[in-house]
Amino acid sequence: MMSRNNQYVDPMEQSAAELRRKKRIKQTITYLAAFMVFNILFITAIALTVIHVKNPKFLIMAAEVENLRYAPDTNSPSFNMELHCEVAVKNTNFGQFRYENSTVVFAYGNVTVGEASVAEAGVGARSTREVNTTVKISSDNVSRNLKLGNDITSEMLSLNSYGRLNGKVHLMKVMEKRKSAQINCAMKINLAEGMIQDLKCN
Repeated sequence: MMSRNNQYVDPMEQSAAELRRKKRIKQTITYLAAFMVFNILFITAIALTVIHVKNPKFLIMAAEVENLRYAPDTNSPSFNMELHCEVAVKNTNFGQFRYENSTVVFAYGNVTVGEASVAEAGVGARSTREVNTTVKISSDNVSRNLKLGNDITSEMLSLNSYGRLNGKVHLMKVMEKRKSAQINCAMKINLAEGMIQDLKCN
């Protein structure tokens, strides 16, 4: 006669319960492994993104000459004009680039003949921001030498522009990496036609 405390356990039910327990354990291990792999891939992606953060590009896309006045006088050669420039900041990174106030310098030889202000702003991830600015160009600070006289007489004037945008690339709203964009352009101004020729930026 069986004791009341000893209940009969069906071997089939016991086997099924054991299989379910093992299946749950396997599922848990699978989920943990998948979670770990996802974390590794995520961290690797972030690391690669940070490592490959590049300096944005800063350049003059186009420029127009207005209010041009020049004098090829051998004793006192001079030039004055306004340049309407379309300046672009190209951000190829996967995070926003925010930059501070800056200045683009225009020079004839080694002498500054004009400056353009660029206000602080931001450029979205993998996008381009275009800014229109006007700069007054004048030879007031240039020595009245033979080269200046010859350039104006030839009606072809060479100018350089340079500057730097300092800022930060923001990655996934949790990381920042300091970067800068530099502008270095050369152009020739056809005084006779009142137009820009050979605009090149590095």
